[in-house]
Amino acid sequence: MWYKRSSVLGLLVVLALSVQAQMPSQTADILIKNAKILDGTGNSWFYGDIAIGSGKIIQIGKLAGWNAKKVIDATGLVAAPGFIDVHTHIEGDEVKNPEATNFIYDGVTTVITGNCGSSDANIGRYLRKIDSLQTSVNVAALVGQNDVRKTVMGRASRNPTEAEMRAMESIVDKAMRDGAVGMSTGLIYIPGTYSTTEEIVRLAKVAAKYNGVYASHMRDEGDSVVAAIEEALYIGTAAKMPVQISHFKLSGQQNWGRSRETLPLIINARKNGLDVTIDQYPYTASSTSLSTLMPDWILADGQDSIVARLSRPAVRKEATDYMLARLAKRKLKHFSYPVVAYYAKDTTLNGKSIEEVNISFGKKHKAKQEAETIIEMMEKGGASMVFHGMSESDIKAIMRYPFNMFASDASIRVYKEGNPHPRGYGTNARVLKKYVREENVIGLEEAVRRMTSLPAQKFGFTDRGLLRQNFAADIVLFNEAEVGDRAEYKNPHQYATGFNYVIVNGVITVDTGVHTGARAGVAIRK
Repeated sequence: MWYKRSSVLGLLVVLALSVQAQMPSQTADILIKNAKILDGTGNSWFYGDIAIGSGKIIQIGKLAGWNAKKVIDATGLVAAPGFIDVHTHIEGDEVKNPEATNFIYDGVTTVITGNCGSSDANIGRYLRKIDSLQTSVNVAALVGQNDVRKTVMGRASRNPTEAEMRAMESIVDKAMRDGAVGMSTGLIYIPGTYSTTEEIVRLAKVAAKYNGVYASHMRDEGDSVVAAIEEALYIGTAAKMPVQISHFKLSGQQNWGRSRETLPLIINARKNGLDVTIDQYPYTASSTSLSTLMPDWILADGQDSIVARLSRPAVRKEATDYMLARLAKRKLKHFSYPVVAYYAKDTTLNGKSIEEVNISFGKKHKAKQEAETIIEMMEKGGASMVFHGMSESDIKAIMRYPFNMFASDASIRVYKEGNPHPRGYGTNARVLKKYVREENVIGLEEAVRRMTSLPAQKFGFTDRGLLRQNFAADIVLFNEAEVGDRAEYKNPHQYATGFNYVIVNGVITVDTGVHTGARAGVAIRK
């Protein structure tokens, strides 16, 4: 009997092998084997393979019998959807560095630009430029209200006429029809700061007709942050559109701990039916223009007007008194918190605080003289700055909020140019290293969801942000034990590590940790 059973079993094995041999093998362009797959939903990981062909994900699972032109053994690596950076400012720098190396090495495959009210007012032209240029990352764009206003009204500090209002609405309407994903505001910047709430609502309603998102750098992120949040929520409610509050934070030592006050505003708005989400960079310093230290009215009508106003002793004194009052609110004796990122008139000042710049000018070590130094730099065109002044405990509290995305608020970096904020090199890597691996503020699955499917859902990317069959093959493979940021405030030009492979639209853009030079990104139109 045992002999007969053995013969039958042997015959079955032979037949099975014969059938398997006759089955046609399936072919992919790229086959990722043995990966620890995080699909972007926030669900638990699983082990499997991913087949890629014609820029799409063909199949996911245990893929026996597949052949491929390129096989990647992902043993020991996490496979996740390519990261989506929802808050960038790449305009102008995409030409300088179309390979977008700082983003690619940080696992980013798609960026959304046009934030803080700043964009090309002609979105159709801009997206055609992206298609022609061929960047390494995909690019989507918001239309910036500041530049829409500037196109029609310049830097004027007044309300628009009805004709001007209609002209601005027309620009926003065309931008949305040309593929913008929404409208952004930068309400601390000129000329956006001169806009009334109702002016913004009218423009937002135009974007809402095309299912756009309202993304706002609010009027204040410090002392008046509650009123600023309430305005953003009101605009979204009045325009009946989703809201994205940019770089959600508390600026100034006097505001530390107020995340206990600000987060409930977002939570309650969602409970009441408003689709509001936020984004955050994982650092205690911000980065913006030196001009934000000055009274808004001084900045109207362009550089010549700024210089003319500051030449008047009374205006100069008012600006000095204004800056000293703000410094006192921070409970600081010196302007040690603003650090020069890039000053075109004298790049030797890059990396120095205003306090240090003032000393290098040979002036008295007094806050009043430091304020005068700021005025002198403004007269020469201003500077890009890094501002230190946020609380680590607020950062962690905000990070734990589930409808919060991660964003760099950065441009495409030109390597070794200036002394920029390190967030442009290491935002995602820093989250994965410091806040996931080392401090357990959030879990790995949750961090990946915030970097992938949450932003894709928010901005209407229907074929990205998840590892799914027929989705675009934007994929990152990283070592969760090694991924990390290296960029520092004093030495920011250092790429993130641990991203072994980055695939954009089915094209390997990072291969074993090295950028291949591939530029497979596309313009994404809503």
